[in-house]
Amino acid sequence: MKPMTFRDLQDLPPTIGLMTAARALGIGRSKAYQLARDGEFPVRIIRIGDLYRVSTADLMKVLGVGSGE
Repeated sequence: MKPMTFRDLQDLPPTIGLMTAARALGIGRSKAYQLARDGEFPVRIIRIGDLYRVSTADLMKVLGVGSGE
């Protein structure tokens, strides 16, 4: 899994899939889904049926990346 750059983070849409968020956090697939199922993923999860979505703004906060940086 290739780490995300600051530029990659800036180019993300308003919401992203669980695996994109996991990649930004350096979390593998199995662990990401386990954390999401257990309600322990480090970023708030938006659940739509079987689909997991993550707010990019919330992810940026967790990563300490401000919008003005």
